[in-house]
Amino acid sequence: MASSFIITVTVFITTVIIAVNGCSPSDRSSLLAFKAALKEPNHGIFNSWSGENCCGNWYGVSCDSTTGRVTDINLRGESEDPILSGRSGYMTGKISPEICKIDRLTTLVVADWKSISGEVPQCVTSLSNLRILDVIGNKLTGKIPSDIGKLQRLTVLNLADNSISGEIPSSIVDLTSLKHLDLSNNVLTGTIPANFGKLQMLSRALLSRNRLSGSIPVSISKIYRLADLDLSTNRLTGSVPAELGKMPVLSTLNLDSNLLSGQIPSSLLSNSGLGIVNLSHNGFSGTIPDVFCPKSYFMVLDMSFNNLNGRVPGSLSSSKYIGHFDLSHNHLCGPIPLGLGSTFDHIEASSFNNNDCLCGNPLKTC
Repeated sequence: MASSFIITVTVFITTVIIAVNGCSPSDRSSLLAFKAALKEPNHGIFNSWSGENCCGNWYGVSCDSTTGRVTDINLRGESEDPILSGRSGYMTGKISPEICKIDRLTTLVVADWKSISGEVPQCVTSLSNLRILDVIGNKLTGKIPSDIGKLQRLTVLNLADNSISGEIPSSIVDLTSLKHLDLSNNVLTGTIPANFGKLQMLSRALLSRNRLSGSIPVSISKIYRLADLDLSTNRLTGSVPAELGKMPVLSTLNLDSNLLSGQIPSSLLSNSGLGIVNLSHNGFSGTIPDVFCPKSYFMVLDMSFNNLNGRVPGSLSSSKYIGHFDLSHNHLCGPIPLGLGSTFDHIEASSFNNNDCLCGNPLKTC
């Protein structure tokens, strides 16, 4: 009884001390070093970063109410927060490695500030509690930390819209909790790790607009939860694994603007769950698989700018819905299936332009 009373009093006193004195002095010192390395001239978001209590009203900073340790830094330049007055944020400077001394950090968001430069601090991989790392929309350079896989609790890794170079670290597949991966619009080179499929919790993998080469790993098809796969605008070669079309949750597949070749797997077009399929601007050849059915529902179906030949599949007209549709710039020939132009009257002649000898509605009569 006495011991429980002592524990209760101790917790109460600790809480009072935290409330009076604010956050951990070491965390406060690290935050001030982080602030000193950045310059934000327009909105004064760092004006509130003064006084002893960084757990009070410091903009974008959150703490554990029990320990007084900083847990979240959330600074977004495209936020709807009134402090930005509806205008885009702008910030220069670098992300200080001092941030790595805040060892209870679970969220680090420094996103959409346009001009923050330098590297992602290599020491960020020491933040074992980190769940969200989001630095999208800056001018960061350098490489992804080679030991990024140490962040076993990380669920979101967003490094998009920067100038990060080098290869995707092999350790990235060790991020067993990762659900959202966005590395798009950087200058990454090399191949996608062959064992990428180890990321079993992943629901979105966005690697577009880089300089990735090599083939698409078959192991990706083992990611049961993957709903969105975007590998577009890279330098990927080889054929598309047919297994991708058998993924149970995949709804968006963007492979456009690569150097892919071979035939289009029939599984990509017969999977009724795939609603967005963009295979344009590649080197696919052969005929288009005639596997469409009344369950086929495509918001986007784009196979333009390839080397496809033969006829437009007759089963296309049986599809439940086709939104954006493009077969232009191929070597297709013969009549467009009856009913395709009338059932989907939004499909225009431009969807069939620059083929060898197509005819019928919406083109000229055969």
